Amino acid sequence: MATYDKDFEFKDPKYRSATLTNGIARSGQRALLYANGMDEEDMKKPFVAVIGSFSEMVPGHRHLQELAEYVKMGVIEAGGVPVRSETICICDGLCQGHMGMRYPLASRELIADSVEMVVEAHHFDAMVLLAGCDKILPGMIMAAARLNIPTVIVPGGPMLPGYVDGNPLFCSSELREFPGRVEAGVVTPEHMKEVEKLTLPTVGSCAHLGTANSMCMLSEVLGLALPGAGTAPAVSNKRKRIAKASGREVMKMLKEGITPRKILTRETLLNGITGAMATGSSTNLVLHLMAIANEAGVKLELSDFDRISREVPFICNLQPSGKYPIASLDNDGGITAVLKTVESKLNLNSLTLTGETIGERIKDVVVQHGDVIKTMENPQKPEGGIAILRGNLAPNGAVIKQSGVKESMYYFKGTARVFNSMEETDAAISAGEIKKGTVLVIRYEGPKGGPGMREMLSTTSLIMGRGMDEDVALVTDGRFSGATHGPCIGHVSPEAADGGPIAFVQDGDEITIDIHNRKLEINVSTEEFERRKEGWKPLVKPRLKALAKYATLVTSADTGAIVDESKLIQ
Repeated sequence: MATYDKDFEFKDPKYRSATLTNGIARSGQRALLYANGMDEEDMKKPFVAVIGSFSEMVPGHRHLQELAEYVKMGVIEAGGVPVRSETICICDGLCQGHMGMRYPLASRELIADSVEMVVEAHHFDAMVLLAGCDKILPGMIMAAARLNIPTVIVPGGPMLPGYVDGNPLFCSSELREFPGRVEAGVVTPEHMKEVEKLTLPTVGSCAHLGTANSMCMLSEVLGLALPGAGTAPAVSNKRKRIAKASGREVMKMLKEGITPRKILTRETLLNGITGAMATGSSTNLVLHLMAIANEAGVKLELSDFDRISREVPFICNLQPSGKYPIASLDNDGGITAVLKTVESKLNLNSLTLTGETIGERIKDVVVQHGDVIKTMENPQKPEGGIAILRGNLAPNGAVIKQSGVKESMYYFKGTARVFNSMEETDAAISAGEIKKGTVLVIRYEGPKGGPGMREMLSTTSLIMGRGMDEDVALVTDGRFSGATHGPCIGHVSPEAADGGPIAFVQDGDEITIDIHNRKLEINVSTEEFERRKEGWKPLVKPRLKALAKYATLVTSADTGAIVDESKLIQ
């Protein structure tokens, strides 16, 4: 039969998709492609996966089907065959305050795996990945690094801010203070219902710098997305033009052999940290950058975050740590303006998807500094938005969004009050049991212990809503929403489920938080810790099969809560 193979050689064998189209033995595969509406001309062209994460449940993803159509237009214009597919997405906002929050971080690994499965099974030549929210974008970037075929990331973009009584609102989390106001008689139930309808007026990721927009912006900083892709509003025509241009760009990458691992070097990932510090991005970026680095085969450590945090000031006046929505940053030049401002702190030779370096991309950018983007000489705060703390309570590290902490709480010494879940903590705060000078310790909420490393947003909202953000602090092996601000320390490693020191904290222990000196200490001797460990068994919380598998394979937060490959059969 090989004699007739030349009659069925539709495309250059260098393309992965030639496995499906070329050779007389692939008759069945070609028949299936014809069934999809392809013709012989399509068989001659590269196949490009356009993988979205559309959901009617998630505002940040509801518009992605339309954007995917613009991507397809660009691919077709450039001579490729676009083929759409979808993966799952979960909305962190909808999961807040209940057990559903155990799933979003675990879904990151599932999303990366699902992209791998579709692309490898169907031998696509390149891919364009569309996502808008917290765990979907990092999962897709992880897949891009893993598969290492030409890839463009198309973020969904931020929604526009809502306005209530003339005041802007940026996120559903801002509504968490309203139940207390209703109960206090400050506002009526009817007014609260109207506020709910006005807060989030469009599709897109929440309008502030939470994890979703932190990841959108990071994709541009890393050079995996086109200029402007990190901040253009979801409903803007600019976002549609970027989507279409991304389809054309991926075909150019295929021609020029530009792949994610050529872009995602250590220098590029350090640029990612620099961008995160300058903007005041979510602490979740620590987890996601570590996971992306792992997929790219690049060594990245928590010490890199802390070193850059001390060198790069926080320059963006963005909610929740500042004043403005992401749309204002876009109006003032977006990510390229931010990078131009911190140009002296960047690795300018890092490659981007267009073939230009990051230095070339920002060379001619003119920044209009003002109240949205500050200068390095007159920043929002002199250090970056995220700090890494260590000490005998967190030997492997802990993370705090220092840009959202009042200066009065940079040093805090208090008495521990220990809880084994977020719900227990919330009940105690709501009952008025928490006194000034308390350090709330929430454990067994880590990647393995949760399982799933829930965000403690309901707890932080209770603290902030009751005006306790200068009276108490919070320490957890769980994590926090990008909307969080206040003295909240997460990612404590090792976690309680792994026998970390946080598992042995007792009510009344004295805990010291020193952000300036990056310390998280407990006044308990090594000998006392050893005594408390006697006969200890970790608390195991109920979980279904998906979370049980995740808990079995996941590593600690200080390594990005990734899959422990040593537990996989090689």
